[in-house]
Amino acid sequence: MSDPALEAHEHAEHAEHAAHENDPFISRVSITIALLAVIATVTGSLETIEDGSAIIAAQEAVLAQDKATDQWSYYQAKGVKAEVYQVAADQGGARADGYAKKAKAEEAKQDKAHEEATNLEKERETAIALSQSHEQRHHRLALGATLLEMGIAISTIAIITRRRWPWAVSGVLGVAGVVVALWAYTPVVLGMFMG
Repeated sequence: MSDPALEAHEHAEHAEHAAHENDPFISRVSITIALLAVIATVTGSLETIEDGSAIIAAQEAVLAQDKATDQWSYYQAKGVKAEVYQVAADQGGARADGYAKKAKAEEAKQDKAHEEATNLEKERETAIALSQSHEQRHHRLALGATLLEMGIAISTIAIITRRRWPWAVSGVLGVAGVVVALWAYTPVVLGMFMG
């Protein structure tokens, strides 16, 4: 994987070198390269952040599932224990009342375990949704960064050939890269205004 900051620096150096030729076209293309490089670097950094956030949320989902599984096991154990005490209470005898109380206590613990396991499963679902959201943004930002980097490369062709069409193509790719990168955060921005 390449380092976007290093690539941006290299492209900016090439653009600066080309700008020394005092050709207005070359200067404009050099400025385009520098702008695209900065935007590509920011987009690449955001992509990395989203990727890390997706991984963290996925790990939180796994942890919540593990805790829920433990609670369901505890729930089952309390159910078995309550049943054993209830059978003992049903047998009668001097300790029947004590066994009945213990059965009720185990049932209460079982109810609490059920509630906790259900809440942990909700946490898992929330973490999974968050992970998927971060992953979706990561993919969009990766596409945006790729389009921006393609724009930078094609701008370099404009400098070498001194033709305008590669510069125009690089501009279109740059705009497309910015639009795709912004698209990654559209649901977040819309949510701020709508909710």
